[in-house]
Amino acid sequence: MIPNRPRYAARLNAFKRKGDTVAEMLDAVGRVGGLSAADLNYPDHFAAHDPATLSGLLADHGLVLNGLAMRYYTEDGFKLGAFTHPDPAIRRAAIDLTKRGIDACAAIGGAQMTLWMGQDGFDYSFQADYARMWDDTLSAIAEVADHNPEVDIAIEYKPNEPRAHALMPDMATTLLALGEIGRPNTGVTLDFCHMLFAGEMPAKAAMLAARTSRILGLHLNDGYGKRDDGLMVGSVHPVQTVELLVALHRQGYSGIIYFDTFPDHSGLDPVNEARANVRLTDRFLDLAGQLASDPALMEAQTRQDAAAVTLLVTQRLYQV
Repeated sequence: MIPNRPRYAARLNAFKRKGDTVAEMLDAVGRVGGLSAADLNYPDHFAAHDPATLSGLLADHGLVLNGLAMRYYTEDGFKLGAFTHPDPAIRRAAIDLTKRGIDACAAIGGAQMTLWMGQDGFDYSFQADYARMWDDTLSAIAEVADHNPEVDIAIEYKPNEPRAHALMPDMATTLLALGEIGRPNTGVTLDFCHMLFAGEMPAKAAMLAARTSRILGLHLNDGYGKRDDGLMVGSVHPVQTVELLVALHRQGYSGIIYFDTFPDHSGLDPVNEARANVRLTDRFLDLAGQLASDPALMEAQTRQDAAAVTLLVTQRLYQV
């Protein structure tokens, strides 16, 4: 078993049925067993509850707050972009909304705000002034990072969807941006599906993030690499999932693992789906802990012996 096993959280809206309140969703999370943390979305999860009430609801269900995630799609005015919008007044509204989210995060005892800027991008050639988009976005991220240096700002990149091209589509671009921003309270959230979607090898992307920035979050899920499928952990890419966890184990990652999966998209029972994610991830973490310091694996890797490493990993994974 891995010492200091990370806590698990799950996508709260995965547990939402029509008309459910945040309290009812948290009650479903509490029935899973094995989930000990939760993320809240801003502003939608705060529409009917103030931070003190939400803090009490989390405590009532034995959950700690992992952090908040900004959701700009709740505002129709951000469809053309939040930080990249051509109208300075709308960009200012996005920045101010993010600052209010950071204040809410701090008020509820959180220390991390995740930015998924899905609206920030473009769809057509000649539509955008790329340099202006870049400068506007970096200026906005720097401003929100400076708003409360005690709250970390995590960038969750994604290659596209809803925009045809996202401004922050992959690890390299995101790290370039964070390097220019130069704020110590910034970093990256790794999303397994997004990395596949971007054509990346997740373990390599994690290595790059750890070398030049900070890994502030890990979203585990799976998919076929064509879109953000949000399937159960390890259901399509178990070997790549284990490789990512080995890389994170070697880097000393001890943050919360968040199951960013979509049982609601295919009518699965979210409690049972979350339980499957917990059991699968427990197994993968145990295996990653064994492989991280396995001398046979490390020796085969020094030779880049694909046959040897494939046999070694799959024998452990499938216990054959």
